[in-house]
Amino acid sequence: MPSCPECENELDIEVDEVEEGDVVSCEECGTEYEIVGVEPLELARVDEDFDEEDDAYEEDEEE
Repeated sequence: MPSCPECENELDIEVDEVEEGDVVSCEECGTEYEIVGVEPLELARVDEDFDEEDDAYEEDEEE
């Protein structure tokens, strides 16, 4: 079973029940991860703050 890179808690992920693009979160620390690969399982941290800053930057460019 994979573990959370942030807090080392085991992540409850059933590899045969997830697909690329799914988002899972750690029950211990709440960090969210996007599944970027299933064989082998690869996770990428979802950074919501970064996305919000990108959106704000794009809106400024349009004006």
